[in-house]
Amino acid sequence: MRTMTSAIIVAAGSSQRMGFNKLLAPLGGVPVIVRTVRTFDQCDAIDEIIVVGSEAVREELAKHSFPKLVKMLPGGSERHFSVFEGLRALSESSQIVAVHDGGRPLITTAQISKCVAIARDKRAVACARPVTETMKRCDDSGKITNSLERKNAWIMETPQVFDRELLMTAYEHVLGSELLVTDEVSAVQALG
Repeated sequence: MRTMTSAIIVAAGSSQRMGFNKLLAPLGGVPVIVRTVRTFDQCDAIDEIIVVGSEAVREELAKHSFPKLVKMLPGGSERHFSVFEGLRALSESSQIVAVHDGGRPLITTAQISKCVAIARDKRAVACARPVTETMKRCDDSGKITNSLERKNAWIMETPQVFDRELLMTAYEHVLGSELLVTDEVSAVQALG
């Protein structure tokens, strides 16, 4: 029997680094957030979708039909608060949770399905890619202080997919310890 899999799409950010709301920006004539949710909605490995987003994101999504989108919630002041709200809103029967950044619209259904399949077996999986770019560390004024070794360095991406109980335990620990994490891998790592 197949386990129920939920997706939490985090879309509450203010896009301050971009200078505009990238989630609502058109990509090929379709808002980024709509493309992201559509891909998860079309993925056979996903049974339900919860979006934790800004009011503008929720208003945009309400204009479209996504059969698997069961809840839209307001986001928290930090990403980890938003993810926790999404975890609390999961269907009771959900066993696997894929967390994805709403601003990453180029994910494929095949990639999502592969992550979910691995998570069912291993309890945890994340999309990532090796660093190939040259990396520098700078001081507060922007002056380069040194180069960073890229050997064995990886850029974490989403979705990050986990056994529900593992991820919920991790987030309860993060919030209870007042830690700041920027992704689910960091939350689970905080458990040791």
